[in-house]
Amino acid sequence: MKTIMQILKDKADQTVFTTTAETPVRDAAALMAQKNIGALLVMDGSQVVGIVSERDIARELATTERPVKQLAVREIMSAPVKVVHPQHTSAQCMALMTEGRMRHLPVIDDGKLVGLLSIGDLVKDIISEQEFIIDQLEHYIAGDRA
Repeated sequence: MKTIMQILKDKADQTVFTTTAETPVRDAAALMAQKNIGALLVMDGSQVVGIVSERDIARELATTERPVKQLAVREIMSAPVKVVHPQHTSAQCMALMTEGRMRHLPVIDDGKLVGLLSIGDLVKDIISEQEFIIDQLEHYIAGDRA
């Protein structure tokens, strides 16, 4: 089983997109649309103070009368944010995401943000592991024990 650091290193694009608590929700949504991502980490300097996702925006728009132009990220972001460390395994992160109904986990190493793990990253890794196991079993069954 891979560690989270190994999964992050395998990502084609390791960029972590961020915003601030004062950013208008409209601008955060525009950045997510432009970058084709589902969430932004909310930062105060180098500290993760929240996360804002498409789900947060959709829920707020469905339940508020205020125009989106008047909303700041701080009003809808999820905080505090659960984080993981590079040595966590995919199984540990999957359990945390399932339990907390989250789709993204910031990865913190020695107090510093080193990446953002998505449920898609975990699913991709699990599928890759399963394909490897299936391939090995097929070779074993076929007598290809090289």
